[in-house]
Amino acid sequence: MTIDIIGAGIGGLTTAIALEQKGFRVRIFEQAATIQAVGAGIILANNAMQVYEKLGLKAIIEQNGNAISSLNITTSSLKVLSRADLSYFEQKFNVKNNAIHRGILQQILIDKLDNSSIYLNYKLRSITKNGSGYSLEFQNGEKIQSAILIGADGLNSVVRNKLFINSRIRYAKQICWRGVTTYHLPTKYQNELNEAWGKNERFGFVQIAKNKVYWYALKSFKKNEDELRLANIDHYFSKYNPVVKDIISSTKREQIHTAEISDLEPLHQWYKESVCLIGDAAHAMTPNMGQGACQAIEDAYSIAQCLNTYDCNKAFREFQKMRLPKAHRVVKASWLVGKMAHISNPVLIEIRNQMMRLTPAFINRKQTQQLFELSKIDG
Repeated sequence: MTIDIIGAGIGGLTTAIALEQKGFRVRIFEQAATIQAVGAGIILANNAMQVYEKLGLKAIIEQNGNAISSLNITTSSLKVLSRADLSYFEQKFNVKNNAIHRGILQQILIDKLDNSSIYLNYKLRSITKNGSGYSLEFQNGEKIQSAILIGADGLNSVVRNKLFINSRIRYAKQICWRGVTTYHLPTKYQNELNEAWGKNERFGFVQIAKNKVYWYALKSFKKNEDELRLANIDHYFSKYNPVVKDIISSTKREQIHTAEISDLEPLHQWYKESVCLIGDAAHAMTPNMGQGACQAIEDAYSIAQCLNTYDCNKAFREFQKMRLPKAHRVVKASWLVGKMAHISNPVLIEIRNQMMRLTPAFINRKQTQQLFELSKIDG
């Protein structure tokens, strides 16, 4: 049986690997002419690493990334407000959170593929239902027949926009800058993810390899305000800890990626007959919990399990039943975290910070465990 995947991102590639290992033949269609990762890092949380352990990728990811054993929310001066110690989950699930360069992860996934074919410069133009499934037409003029189709083509999914109705992108009114720089972090920060919250902005950083740091910065903007300028980024974070300022100044401006933050308003139908959405195409979320790619990776493993157990229609129904509640919880929580992090009123900021300082560790652990536990197929 051949399964077609639209999109060769992290979710699409991981899905192809999981399906291959179940004995399926896979074709992947990618709109880009070449697979080029944005110069950015990615944090593979414990749930994603559990999947990669099952797929036989744990060791190579650990060799090429950096273990993260603590997630910290701090003030702009890097004074810790809330710390999530991950050692309990490292022992419970036998994997660690890992930070890695996105491009390196993509290449690891491509190298892991065995018989799957990746077709580049195949931007989907139309999908037409017929007696044998769906006819796919691409902008390069090629047409193929697909019996089973998985849409892993991101927030602006063509598959979703052609076959599903009532999807709406929500804009958070926040600009995000991402970069990777050569920088020697102080030792105490080398196995931590730190995210500093200020007033209307925040800054996160994590080591992804020796002397390589991935960072991201977000700032709110008003409805009628011009897009925030990268040229002013040093000014926006001028009152932050010197480590933050050094990281920004050490990064070449042409290597900083700028994007507006958005997500997908929760979509309650992910499949239609022999077509199913996964990852950002189904449940794009703001990056505030570092779970966008991780949830796509969970999708990949779950949909392969379902297709290996049931016929196509039931498989997609069971997949949605397994994954939709958790994915939607993460979408909602991530949106709320983004709003909470960007409070501008000084009094409310102090109340927020105090609440974070006083939240018991066992509550943080319970919430984190719910995030890290993988969904299981019935039966």
